Amino acid sequence: MKKTSLDTLPAEGGLGDEPLLAVDNLHVEFATRAGTVRAVNGVSYSLGPGETLAVLGESGSGKSVTAQAIMGILDMPPARIPKGEIRFRGTDLLKLSDEARTQVRGQRIAMIFQDALSALNPVFTVGWQISEMFRVHRGMSKRDAMIKAVELMDRVRIPAAKQRVNDYPHQFSGGMRQRIMIAMSIALDPEVLIADEPTTALDVTVQAQIMELLAELQRESNMGMILITHDLGVVADVADKIAVMYAGRIVENAPVHDIYRNPAHPYTKGLLESIPRVDLKGQELYAIKGLPPNLLDMPTGCAFHPRCPYRQDNCVTDNPPLYEINGRRNSACHYWREVLDGDQG
Repeated sequence: MKKTSLDTLPAEGGLGDEPLLAVDNLHVEFATRAGTVRAVNGVSYSLGPGETLAVLGESGSGKSVTAQAIMGILDMPPARIPKGEIRFRGTDLLKLSDEARTQVRGQRIAMIFQDALSALNPVFTVGWQISEMFRVHRGMSKRDAMIKAVELMDRVRIPAAKQRVNDYPHQFSGGMRQRIMIAMSIALDPEVLIADEPTTALDVTVQAQIMELLAELQRESNMGMILITHDLGVVADVADKIAVMYAGRIVENAPVHDIYRNPAHPYTKGLLESIPRVDLKGQELYAIKGLPPNLLDMPTGCAFHPRCPYRQDNCVTDNPPLYEINGRRNSACHYWREVLDGDQG
């Protein structure tokens, strides 16, 4: 298939009816010695300017793999994308040349990785790592790029940025390292920001600060944001809509308030019930029974049926489609009506 160039991408501005970013029927698989792992199975979602999409699910559900496919940072092989589209401003990124894809990455679509200590290079100062974005992509001098690095560190509220710009990653706390990662990701004013578990391993106070900072940066630039997490409690105040993933596919998507008010899939319902609540002090915390499936040996029918309290005979044999509900949400459950009604039969 002929690769297209970056010149085909529309400039910033009007989008017409096209979303800023659209993932359509994406499939990603990995070749292993044990067999083919189908990590992403037909994922579709969209994102508009200034919108926040939260992608939820347990580890191994395909959240991060989908994000890595969007960024174009999957190792291929062993990864392979047999079908699907990833359209940014109407242009399929999977059809871009490698050179054009590199120019999109970081400049127009950026990503915050979940482990800041591993993502940052320990042998370079944080100022050098931030300023590299401007040297490589903007052709700035070392002096001007370092001035921009200090400005960005100030922007993400790192105290005494001018003095700390020459410090190394290990000299910062976990929360401060995450702020440095955010500074690097927004350095070139991307239109789409993917935040992969940005609050993992941070205490609740720092979590709130990081989420508040991301929301503020989003309001300033009107960028679209994909927030990847396994914690429904983190996204309640920041997301516009939620896509819940399980075993490589989306099992429910809806506006955030619809999900919290009344989930339409048993897995989403289980995730919500597992959130600690102040009004249930002293009671045992709910946990979804069982474990996520082995992607090399998927169960027949609905992948969630071995763990599902709503399971019926047809769930074991028939994989449910993504049913449309009321024109604004979808659920991959044969018994979504019963889930909405809270009736387990």
